[in-house]
Amino acid sequence: MKTKFILAAFLACIGIGTQAQETKGNEPKGKAIVQVFGNFHTGFGEHNDDRGFELERSYLGYEYKLGNGLTVKGVMDIGKSNDVSDYQRIAYIKNAMVSWKKGNLTLNGGLISTTQFNFQEKFWGYRYIMKSFQDQYKFGNSADLGISAAYKFADWISADAIVVNGEGYKKVQKNDGLNYGLGLTLTPVKGFQVRLYGGLNESGQEGKADIANMAAFAGYKCERFTVGAEYNYMQNASNKDGNDQFGYSVFTSVKLDKETELYARFDDLDSKDDWNISKDEQAAILGAQFKLGKYVKVAPNFRMSMPKANGAENRYSAYVNCYFGF
Repeated sequence: MKTKFILAAFLACIGIGTQAQETKGNEPKGKAIVQVFGNFHTGFGEHNDDRGFELERSYLGYEYKLGNGLTVKGVMDIGKSNDVSDYQRIAYIKNAMVSWKKGNLTLNGGLISTTQFNFQEKFWGYRYIMKSFQDQYKFGNSADLGISAAYKFADWISADAIVVNGEGYKKVQKNDGLNYGLGLTLTPVKGFQVRLYGGLNESGQEGKADIANMAAFAGYKCERFTVGAEYNYMQNASNKDGNDQFGYSVFTSVKLDKETELYARFDDLDSKDDWNISKDEQAAILGAQFKLGKYVKVAPNFRMSMPKANGAENRYSAYVNCYFGF
């Protein structure tokens, strides 16, 4: 109820400032959103039977600019679910949102993209190949129902705040708790950016602990190469007191020409007192990306997963990831 009330107030405020939208030079216009992620993969050694073609995810939607800084967007997410057989695909509403931009201020409301790791994901730049660290290891949700605001104070500093349900876009709200987040982005010199984020996800249930997230990121990007590093800490994972997780990710990419890039990444995930040792790991990926025209990308890569549990064997696999989108 809290989120619905806040969202209604937000939309009412937006409506006050968006009259006479179709003014001269500010006509409405829209664009389709189509993104498809797929791959062929094969394991090596004892995991050689893990191979085949896979359609990982499809995003289908539309974005429409109404004028006067107002934009509406709706996106469907069609992918796999852990709750059903892999033979099935489940469709979710990923975004159903309205945005308003006026000067240095941006407001978003509805089923919106969250700010917890959106910045790092864009900096990494290869979402169709592998999720960014926090998304990969389930430190948070990429979209949720609520509101967010961002303000650019100067060319070198901006801040953002978000309030959402805290249960993601694949679930209805069952608990009364909300998820609050604050972020700060610094650009001290051209190309170099620092991102700090802190969030608190209330459990909304007696006897269950609140989840806290803290993240720090630094990266440099220029025309020829990109390099980035992030450290993440999550307290009370799954709302269980003391179930802390933490880890880091470092990555780089080099552009050889307009169509070819090389990329590499290394992740390290740990848990406090080894409570999650069965899933703690180090992981590495090395590969190349080839652009086949404007809308298609192909990315062969080699991956290695090194579990930290005693006696667990390393896993090696090869992928060819494909992307189509506009």
